[in-house]
Formats: sequence, structure tokens, C-alpha cells
Amino acid sequence: MAKYRKLSRTSSQRKALLRNQVTALLEHGKIVTTEAKAKEVRKIVEGLIALAVKEKDNFDTVTVTAKVARKDKDGKRVKEVVDGKKVTVYDEVEKTIKKDQPSRLHARRQMLKVLYPVTEVPTTAAGKKRGTKKVDMPAKLFDEIAPKYANRNGGYTRIVKIGQRKGDAAMEVLLELV
Repeated sequence: MAKYRKLSRTSSQRKALLRNQVTALLEHGKIVTTEAKAKEVRKIVEGLIALAVKEKDNFDTVTVTAKVARKDKDGKRVKEVVDGKKVTVYDEVEKTIKKDQPSRLHARRQMLKVLYPVTEVPTTAAGKKRGTKKVDMPAKLFDEIAPKYANRNGGYTRIVKIGQRKGDAAMEVLLELV
């Protein structure tokens, strides 16, 4: 007897499917899928959220000075001529950043093994590269999802049965974060 469902797929296809559904669930908060897939996705998501809850406050706040290019009113870099060459003008800025402790860094890398990179596209620029931004999913897990479940011992997801799918009569369910 297997310890997991094979979902009638090869191992690489199964891994890709589960990674895709886990990423979609954490990004959107709910997904509609079949019951067997939902039960497999639930195992993975519960583990990731538990990891995020455990490591959510495990960082140091550090102040650093960074060189940032000076920009004009149009958002373009300001350049000045030095020794006959155009050179960008930089300002030094103090920034406060979160520096992960080793265990949190390890947790972040464990999450990145499962989660796919997510790009957020605004509805006005659909189909265009401009205005898109990359979403840091481990940061979302640590900063948004983990504080919500900090005083909860497991049971971060809920499976609600919707009914049978018209095409193949597979039981469809709604898998959502509680």
C-alpha cells in the first residue's frame, strides 16, 4: 500500500500538479479540485503553514546604508558629467531590513522547494509585462498567513464537497484556508 495517492500520473507530473495547486491555494486562499487531489494538497499545505507559524518571529532587524540612484520627476536616473563621462548620481539611504536567522532561512528554502514563483499582473495590463511584480510567497506565508494561525494547532485548511463533475462524475471539492 502506498503512503500517498498516485493520481494516475508519473512522479514528475504528480509533483508538478501538486506544487501548482499548493501555490494557487496559498496565493488565492481557495481552489476547486477533485477530492483525491485536495487531500494530497492539504498534506503539503498544512506542513508549510506549520513551518511558517514556527519560524514567523525568528529574524533580526538590521539597519544598513544602501546606495540608491537619484531620480528626477519622471523617474529616470539623474546623470552628471565627470571627466567627460556621464555618471549616475547615487545617494546613501538608511534602510531597516529583516535578516533571517539560520532556522528561518532553512524554512524559507524548504518552502521554495515546493512553491512555484508567482507573478502578479494588474487587470489593466493583462497580457503585458509592464506593471507586473513578483510575489515572494515565503514572505507571504511568514507575514500574512502565519500570524493568522499562530494560536491554532493544525487544521489550517477545510474541504467542502461541491458535487460531482459533469464530465467524469469525479467528486469536486472546494479546498480553502480556514
